[in-house]
Parts: sequence; C-alpha cells; structure tokens
Amino acid sequence: MSLSRREFAKLGALGLAARMLPEGIAHAQAASPKVGYCVIGLGRIADHFMRGVRDSSISTITGLVSGHRDKAERIAAQYGVPTSSLSSSDALARMRENKAIDAVYEALPTRMHAEYTIRSAKAGKHVLCEKPMSTSVNDAKAMIAACKTANVKLMIAYRLRYEPTTRRAIKLVQGGAVGQVQSIVSSNGFNESAGEWRLNKALSGGGPLLDVGIYCLNAMRYLTAEEPTKFAGFVSTVDHDGRFTSVEENTSWTMQFPSGIQAVCTTTYGAQMPGFYRVYGSKGWLEVDEFGYQGLRLTARYSNGDGSITNLNELNPEKDPKQFTREADHFTECILTNRTPLTPGEEGLRDMEYMQAIYRSAGVTALV
Repeated sequence: MSLSRREFAKLGALGLAARMLPEGIAHAQAASPKVGYCVIGLGRIADHFMRGVRDSSISTITGLVSGHRDKAERIAAQYGVPTSSLSSSDALARMRENKAIDAVYEALPTRMHAEYTIRSAKAGKHVLCEKPMSTSVNDAKAMIAACKTANVKLMIAYRLRYEPTTRRAIKLVQGGAVGQVQSIVSSNGFNESAGEWRLNKALSGGGPLLDVGIYCLNAMRYLTAEEPTKFAGFVSTVDHDGRFTSVEENTSWTMQFPSGIQAVCTTTYGAQMPGFYRVYGSKGWLEVDEFGYQGLRLTARYSNGDGSITNLNELNPEKDPKQFTREADHFTECILTNRTPLTPGEEGLRDMEYMQAIYRSAGVTALV
C-alpha cells in the first residue's frame, strides 16, 4: 500500500471522524484502502485470525508464510492470495518487495516470535504478534527496539482488550460501580494433550502461565489500571504421566497493587478450568465468565447511592471470529492513522517481566 500525503491526511481525518461514529459506520467510511496482512504460521489460531480478517472492510490477507507449501496453497485459494505471495520461512526477506503486504500476523510457537518480529521489521512491515510476546524478557526488548529502528508498529495480540464485554467491565470497575476494589480472583486453564508444542519449554518458554495464565495476569492489570508490585508464586505437577517433563502443570500466584488491591490467580495444563475473573468491591461484585473466542457474559450486583441494587446479566452475542476482526481492524486503523496501538510491544514486555517475577518468587528460573 502506497499513500500520497493528501491520501494520508484524508485517512487521518477519517480516523478522527471514525471515533465519533458508530463502529459499523466508521468502518464503512474508512473502507479504502485496505491494509494487507501476511500470516506467518498457519496453525489453529491463524485460522481464527484469517476468518476474522475476511469479515473486515479495511483489512485483508495478502500473503502467507509456511513450511508446508501444500497447506499454504490450499489456504491461499480460500482467501484469494496469489501464489506469488506464498513464502517459506527462509525466504521472508522477499516480503520487502511485496507492496501488497503492509503488516504481518505472527502465529508461531512462542520461541520464534522474536526472530520473525525482527526479520519482519527489517523488511519494513508492521508486526501484530501473538501473545505471549516471547520466551525471554531480553527478546521482548529486542523486538521493541527492532520495530522502533525500522519505524514500524508493533502490537501484541491481546484480542480481549478489543472485545465489548471486556471494555464494559473495565468501564464499570474503573468508574466505581462496585465501589473501592479490594480483591480480584481469576483462573484459566485446560487439560493439554501429550505431544503438543506447548509442553516443550524450548518452544513455549514455560508452562500454562505463559499460554493461558497470561489472560488472568493481563486482566488484573487492565481492570485495576495499576501495575503490580509484589508477587508470590507457586508451581506444581500433580500428574506424573510423562507430559510434564519440561514444563510445570500448575501455577498459582498472588499479586498486590500500589492501592492495596490483591489478586489471586490460578492456571493449569492438567484440568478443565473455565476462564473467569471476579472483582470484589465495597459496593458489590462483578464477574466475567470467559476468556474464549465468543460467549463472554458479564454479571454483577452492586448497591447504588440511593439504596437501590443493580443486577446485571449481559451476554455478548457476537460469534467467533468477531474478536479477531476487531483486533485486526484496531491495528489497521493505527497503521492508517499513525497511532500507537492500545496493546503495543511495551504492554507485552510488562507481562513478560511480571511472569518472570512470578516464576522467580516460586523458585523457578525462567524467561531470561
């Protein structure tokens, strides 16, 4: 995508107008030109992302990078990607010459995030990188530095930050609906199958904390609008069935924030543990019962100043892959209007540093 100064200024004006219009109208106003994404890694989450982009009016899939040519050709046919825009991992540098590609979406095993972010930045492409950001704090810093040097944007794919139920929960909690927050509890996990790459520390960087526990960690931060200062973590393995020779099965931790708010979180690869968080305040409580791709429900009960009680039970009816459409379009709008994403590289780095602190408090050396 190549824009003249006049076109860019026009897009900037559209971006300002878009913030004053309902979402559907705003997107229609800013429908052209589209930002082209090259998807690096064609696993399960990439499928959600590509379907989400297909539903977008301002984002599109224009390239694929995979080590499996037959799979890439099959997916390219589904999304109208020309075979000239298919690459193997060792031919990534060719992206620089492909003007149809403006940004990349990285959906690779975590250990590969730093390498491909840096290579993509050097090719002049903006980077939308899946969470967790990397397998080490130093790699996360190198990713940020590479993108700044190349003058490209880096966003970490915290999709829930763009989801309406999450945004409503943040507004209610920070707006004082439940009163002064005292504590928050959260959990998220699942029973991982043997042989999955997540159970290999060399690829994943660690256990469930990095993969699904990070949802709990990030939620505590965006709900409180504070950064934690104290950590106490614990790790354990209960099932000695051969799956957990490289990473731990369970992690739990507590955090304290400057205001005194305390958070208690649990994550696992050994149990069906539905994701949720519940906020307890002086006037009541609020809960969101899901970290998944659809079906988030917000419930709450709190007292009002006039003595009345508010009860909420709100289900987001949007279906998968709408969260991915919202996520991609946020990054697209940031690219078109030269704005910093809501979840830039620095956001991912902070979570990396906090997860390292949790591990350290549990006596585990990780993410170095």
